[in-house]
Amino acid sequence: MQISQNPIQSIAVTSGDDSLQSVSFYQAMVNAMDVGLLAVNTSGMTILANTVVRENFNICQGVHLNDALPELWPKVAQRLRERSRNVELTVRGTEKNYLVRVSSILHNQEQVGAVCVFVESTELEEMAKQTSFFQELTRELDTIIDSSSDGLWICDADANVIRINPASERINDIKAADVIGHNMHDLVNERIFDRSATLEVLRSGAVVNMLQQRLGRKLITTGTPVFDASGKIIRVVVSERDITEIDSMQRELEEQEAIKDQFRNQILEMQKQQLSSRQVIARSPCMVKALQQALRVSTVESTVLILGESGVGKGLFADLIHKNSGRADKPLIRINCGAIPESLIESELFGYEKGAFTGAQSGGKPGYFELADGGILFLDEIAELPLTSQVKLLRFLEDSRITRLGGTKGRTVDVRILAATHRNLEEMVSQGKFRLDLYYRLKVIPLSVPAVRERKECILPLINHYVAIFSDRNGLTKRISRAALDALLTYTYPGNVRELMNICERIVVMSETELVDVQDLPGEIVAGAEDPHGDPGNWPEGMSLQQVLDKTERAILSSSLERYGNQCRIAEALGVNQSTIARKLKKHGLIE
Repeated sequence: MQISQNPIQSIAVTSGDDSLQSVSFYQAMVNAMDVGLLAVNTSGMTILANTVVRENFNICQGVHLNDALPELWPKVAQRLRERSRNVELTVRGTEKNYLVRVSSILHNQEQVGAVCVFVESTELEEMAKQTSFFQELTRELDTIIDSSSDGLWICDADANVIRINPASERINDIKAADVIGHNMHDLVNERIFDRSATLEVLRSGAVVNMLQQRLGRKLITTGTPVFDASGKIIRVVVSERDITEIDSMQRELEEQEAIKDQFRNQILEMQKQQLSSRQVIARSPCMVKALQQALRVSTVESTVLILGESGVGKGLFADLIHKNSGRADKPLIRINCGAIPESLIESELFGYEKGAFTGAQSGGKPGYFELADGGILFLDEIAELPLTSQVKLLRFLEDSRITRLGGTKGRTVDVRILAATHRNLEEMVSQGKFRLDLYYRLKVIPLSVPAVRERKECILPLINHYVAIFSDRNGLTKRISRAALDALLTYTYPGNVRELMNICERIVVMSETELVDVQDLPGEIVAGAEDPHGDPGNWPEGMSLQQVLDKTERAILSSSLERYGNQCRIAEALGVNQSTIARKLKKHGLIE
């Protein structure tokens, strides 16, 4: 049966109350509802729509539901057709989302239509989101608690166990189900625990730290109270940390420290062998031996006489001795005896008193011996020391006392003497230019520094070292061709390391290309290099066998390259593979 009239009108007719006869009363009652109300007949025509529906969906009486809300009509039609259980879905109004519940209208046990109730769902959705957020947060907190390597107990204000994490189960060898819901008083009385941090917190109202032994393991237990807004304890959180392994590690560290103490002196000795200055490069046996001697004498107080040609680095040996001595934290005073005028050398070394000579400072002046008190005095070019000053130096070496120029009172100073010279002191002694007694006083420990020509193995590392230093210093990138390197390795370096440094700086700064070749070398080096086409059996004295072989091989390859023109013909003439010729040509810098 189809509804032919407004259901509100039908209800009004059947009512006996005059106040209910007014259709407008029912319409006002429906409009007063906070929810939306929409009724349709079995064909889907709207027979009732209150204010909420009219304003949010623009649906009025007489409008077909499929035209107004096409997404809702299929659900309503299904409900009318199948008389299924109530249907719920969400639809969008003009500004808000609504949850719609569809129910059947029955009249005399006959389905005559459907009613749709619209409830705003924006707040519900927000609450659902918040609920989801709190659920996710709870899951995260549960994960954090359960994944903690420290044991965690959570009890309420009455000491009842609310929760324990897996780490606590492992540490205490218990199951959560066996203790959750139990009171800590009972667990202590049952001897499951000897004492409880939770009970101590509830008694004191403050954080409690305890050290406990449990099942042969050592635990640090910390109980922390949780307060509500009124300051009342509502929870107690107890953390347990197993420090058994930490104790084992501590014992192991102590054992390692004891072992380290046994080797500490050996390590210190090894450290001394690592030179603090990059300028000291030792590859040749003679240089290594000299450095070992310097390190050995650095630990004693004996006077050292450093011998060697100019430029070999005698001053570096003095630095090395000082840095590895017990006087390393005291000054190292350097004096070049040949750079001070003879008339001033005595006053500079020993100082002078007021009025000692014309032009003397009014208060006198301490000498280098006094400035070096507690440290080391390095007398370079000791052979240039005048005989008069030699006497005073000898006196100091005998009794450690000095007297200022113009003074009569001596004073004691604690100074170790290092001396150096490139001169032959024995010859000077025989000529009467150096005191014999001073010579033997200085020569307590003689230390000879080899010349560069005596340390062939050091030349290549020295060249690479100083080329790198000067390249970095000048912001350049330089590399040396094999031909130029051969010439540098053949040169005798009469100026020793000082000359080698100057040559390296010159070729780095003056070469115009990245590759330093023979034409970039100083003339004396090029002139001193042996002619590659000459007799390979005639080589300078001091060249090693490998250097002779390399030079001979380079000469043959260079000559063959000019004669045959290509690598295949050279290989055929010399009876080797072409790849061998290519490798050797590149090795000797004959090709790029």
